[in-house]
Amino acid sequence: MRMIKLGIREAGAKAARGPLAVAATALLTVTALVALPQSTAHAADTLGAAAAEKGRYFGAAVAANHLGEAQYAATLNTEFNSVTPENEMKWDALEPSRGSFSFGNADRIVNHARGRGMAVRGHTLVWHSQLPGWVSGLGTSDLRSAMNNHITQVMTHYRGQIHSWDVVNEAFQDGSSGARRSSPFQDRLGNGFIEEAFRTARATDPNAKLCYNDYNTDGVNAKSNAVYTMVRDFKSRGVPIDCVGFQSHFNSASPVPSDYRANLQRFADLGVDVQITELDIEGSGTTQATHYGNVVTACLAVSRCTGITVWGIPDKYSWRSSGTPLLFDDNYTKKPAYHAALSALGGSDGGGGDPGGPGDPDAACTAAYTTAEDWGGGYNGKVTITAGRSPISAWAVNVTMTPPQKVSTVWNGSPTWDGSGNVMTVRSSWNGTLAAGASTTFGFTVTRNGGSTTPPQLGPCTAS
Repeated sequence: MRMIKLGIREAGAKAARGPLAVAATALLTVTALVALPQSTAHAADTLGAAAAEKGRYFGAAVAANHLGEAQYAATLNTEFNSVTPENEMKWDALEPSRGSFSFGNADRIVNHARGRGMAVRGHTLVWHSQLPGWVSGLGTSDLRSAMNNHITQVMTHYRGQIHSWDVVNEAFQDGSSGARRSSPFQDRLGNGFIEEAFRTARATDPNAKLCYNDYNTDGVNAKSNAVYTMVRDFKSRGVPIDCVGFQSHFNSASPVPSDYRANLQRFADLGVDVQITELDIEGSGTTQATHYGNVVTACLAVSRCTGITVWGIPDKYSWRSSGTPLLFDDNYTKKPAYHAALSALGGSDGGGGDPGGPGDPDAACTAAYTTAEDWGGGYNGKVTITAGRSPISAWAVNVTMTPPQKVSTVWNGSPTWDGSGNVMTVRSSWNGTLAAGASTTFGFTVTRNGGSTTPPQLGPCTAS
């Protein structure tokens, strides 16, 4: 991996670290990730739940080959409400030979996320790196056809399952020129390839958010100015672009810039969402924690900053592992950076709360609700059950609906109803046995029937 001028290795060097994987999902919108109020006031005690209470997501880049590792999967499932496939959706993984698509690894990640009420970011459709060799050998006409076909086939496969796509990734040079990067697409198709990619993407999935994503654009500089000019032009001419991704890879040579928040805001002022898409900050201790807290605070200060994704879960699996840049150490212990990020989101690791509510240290189990997916006529709800200080073998929780809302489907739990049809008791099915502090989830689909938008109310969690 080469070092770039500002001291951050090019994000394109985030190479695969092993087999890659994923699976399917329903329509996801960023705003659907807002956690709705519960029956008892409390401070959320995970990153995803705390972000959702602020109307945002907090996600992680996921490698499919790690999903079989218990601690990896448990940390992902507990802490995050959005995932980005780390390498599994890149061109070489999905279309290794022309016209032959391999979705297995990407599907595994998508299915894992979907089954747990998480959203999915698609990364990435058009990028100069991790291209199979056959792409760079194409002439102009064939390359245009191949690019548009790749976008169409991949987005069709995942239509309705991805809340945001990185349509084009890292198309601008570093340095002071503000010029486009040399790539097969730029060199043969010219400046218009980005617009063409976005128009093809919109035609394929009108409901997905379409993003441009890049690194070293976190502050105001020649590169970010060039991206800004492009986005402003696209918005003025009706080119479909919904969001801009800021990778935000920081270290001592390339720290969080002082104008980070202002830079996010100027893009938001163009009428696009901004997303922090690949956050990692090298360092340790209070210095690293302060930087993480500042990044989260900057996002919360910009109303159109819809979410944050950290590029990995434990340090040992980071593409910059020697710099220990993530929120969990090699043993999945929460670092000071984790606590700073959670605190900046308004969350807390514990204390307070009614029995059975999140943060209650004496409860046999606790239950926490978030809305995972939302659409015009309904939504999917997700409830996280967490064992207390002792193991449990079964759990149950009441979920009260506001009429005329009705639950149509329940998964990962066994429901029964009271006489009114408005109070559902969900008991554990296959997932009743939990070690002390361990978590599981169940979910349900609600139809609004044209009525109230009031969220479900949870009763205390009971366990045996």
